[in-house]
Amino acid sequence: MQIFTTFGIDMKASEINKKWAVLQGHIARDFDMELPDIKVMLFLIGVQELGKGPNTFSKREKEELMHIANCRLFSAMGFYELKGLDEEGWPHWELVKPIPNYTLLEQELIMKSLMVDYFADTYVLD
Repeated sequence: MQIFTTFGIDMKASEINKKWAVLQGHIARDFDMELPDIKVMLFLIGVQELGKGPNTFSKREKEELMHIANCRLFSAMGFYELKGLDEEGWPHWELVKPIPNYTLLEQELIMKSLMVDYFADTYVLD
């Protein structure tokens, strides 16, 4: 019965994992794909944050989209701040405070929790 309480995230690990599994199911259904892992979810969030719709992206652009997603998610915890868009419309973020060295388990739970929160307006995950 571990409680996860980092930066306002106050859920049991089991609750985070339950909501994550529901979110994965919704995304898999809506995008007609296998259950997405964290990397796939980061890519989807990055595409959403870019705001240009579906497209064909180079490997470098896919990496950038995942970075955009990380910045967007961690901005909810006050680590990043959106600085603006470049001439091609890609968002640029600035690290405003250092991210602590989390354990691998903490990193995974934080990412899942932030993604659940990100999609909370789109999907009911209870």
